[in-house]
Amino acid sequence: MNKPNLFKSLGIISLSGLVLAGCGKNNTAKDETKMASKFPMSTPQKASKQGGTVKIGLETDTPFSGIFSQELSSDDIDSQVAAPGLETLFDSDDHYKVTDKGPATLKLNVKKKTATITIKKGVKWSDGKQVVAKDYEYAYEILANKDTNCPRYSNQFEILNGLKAYHDGKAKTISGIEMPDGDNGRTIIMHFKEVNPSMFNTGNRYLWDAVEPYHYLKDVPFSKLKSSDKIRETPLFFGAFKINKIVRGQSVTWTPNKYYWRGTPKLNKIVISVVSPNSASQAIKSHKFDVMQVINTQWNQVKDTKKVNFVAQIPLSYHYLAFKVGKWDNKTSKNVENPKAKMNNKSLRQAIGYAMNVDAVDKRYSYGLTFRVPTLIPAQFGDYFDKNAKSYSYNLKKANSILDKAGYKKKGKWRIQPNGKPLTINIAAMSGDSTQEPIIQNYIQQWHKIGLNVQLASGRLIEHNSFYDKLEHDDLGIDMFIGGWSMPSEPSPQTYYSETAQFNMSRFVTAKNNQLMAELNSSKAFNHKYRVQKFHEWQEYMNDEAYVIPIDNSYQITAVNDALTGYSLKPSHTNNSQPLWYKVGYSK
Repeated sequence: MNKPNLFKSLGIISLSGLVLAGCGKNNTAKDETKMASKFPMSTPQKASKQGGTVKIGLETDTPFSGIFSQELSSDDIDSQVAAPGLETLFDSDDHYKVTDKGPATLKLNVKKKTATITIKKGVKWSDGKQVVAKDYEYAYEILANKDTNCPRYSNQFEILNGLKAYHDGKAKTISGIEMPDGDNGRTIIMHFKEVNPSMFNTGNRYLWDAVEPYHYLKDVPFSKLKSSDKIRETPLFFGAFKINKIVRGQSVTWTPNKYYWRGTPKLNKIVISVVSPNSASQAIKSHKFDVMQVINTQWNQVKDTKKVNFVAQIPLSYHYLAFKVGKWDNKTSKNVENPKAKMNNKSLRQAIGYAMNVDAVDKRYSYGLTFRVPTLIPAQFGDYFDKNAKSYSYNLKKANSILDKAGYKKKGKWRIQPNGKPLTINIAAMSGDSTQEPIIQNYIQQWHKIGLNVQLASGRLIEHNSFYDKLEHDDLGIDMFIGGWSMPSEPSPQTYYSETAQFNMSRFVTAKNNQLMAELNSSKAFNHKYRVQKFHEWQEYMNDEAYVIPIDNSYQITAVNDALTGYSLKPSHTNNSQPLWYKVGYSK
């Protein structure tokens, strides 16, 4: 859901992008999966030359929103469109730990509860202005000011001294941000109520890792930032490229940022254009683009394409089924659970999970490149992932038994609620390529088999932007929905599932969840064994409560022109989860 590779951190994944779109029946899933695991994460390293244009095809069945702000955007599509120019302050190693190689360095002092950030000299915006301390403070102001209605704000940021007071309108500045050399200096000292182990990772949501050009945006009211031309039409970046031309919602042309701090990019131009998912395989086979993600259900159509290198990763992502049990309260900036909500019955939610034939769907439609996941913590997070977690494997007998015991009796074809009232469940799902409809209809038929009258909200699949607009505004016509997250490179789930997280679109709130969230992100969590234990407890709790049921994840395969070199998806060779485009060039 979300916006996406959220930008590196939060992100919404379109179902059409990673999975659930496909071709015919597959009888070689095991072989394909074995082969997929051997994909390289980088193109072969070769000597490169200066010059050339790279065309990137971006699969989406809807125009991109074009919100070029890491605070205000919540869409992975925008993150991909912005990739040539967008960088965060910190680079990471291959285990997502912050290094000193990025635009800024980070030093944590656990005893003093401070973080010192030093922006490197020469890190400049695309208009030539040095990135300064005020740009970092301003990013925090955008994040926390109520007038921006920032979707990324949650109470986990309130670990910073004074941030809550600023967010609540009780203070005009954020007391926890110190700029010892002034606004135009390059050093920022952050003062926290406590520091925690998340802060050592890039993409954590306790210490923000983005800046915004204060000198350029300061005259725009916070309430108008999201819609302003300075964000949508002529944004500034300090990455390798700057925007040369935008065709709103359709394409962006990038040219080199002559002030780029890492050096001169090798390419002369990058053009990113929207492509319909239904045209994706043909576009790859005809070499219409130099870089393009493979839709996994179309893998069989493109796997033999010549003159391309297929590079791949298993992204920090997953799809899930969530149940609406409350609403968002703008006044308190909190989720409010409704105990009387239709879907606020654990037995009903569990039965719906057991009725989903996820393995069969993934095997048939994705050639073994998509796989069911057992928890809401990706396996890439190592010890934090509970490999023994009990997931919702397909079991219609168990689903029926759970509903029977919970009082969901059958009255004719359909089950009724325990209070005797009729039960109709409206599911929302995003539109995608030609296989999206039959896949969602398959799940609906599975639920029909256990006597649940499930139907499509609005009577059809919903376009991406409208889908998330409905969820964010708690559309009363939606009882459950299928979405996806592109996660930060830090495992804490608080951004998505806490009481104050707008991304918690299920709107569930429990004392136990609040407790576990606090524990796994506390100062005690510097003890690795303790933190692992709390992560496992949280996964077990979430699987049992079933407010959000994990579905699947996929290999993310990219077809890259074999004349290109320097394209890598390794964490240490990316920034903001995107390739370092200044390294990409044509081989000699």
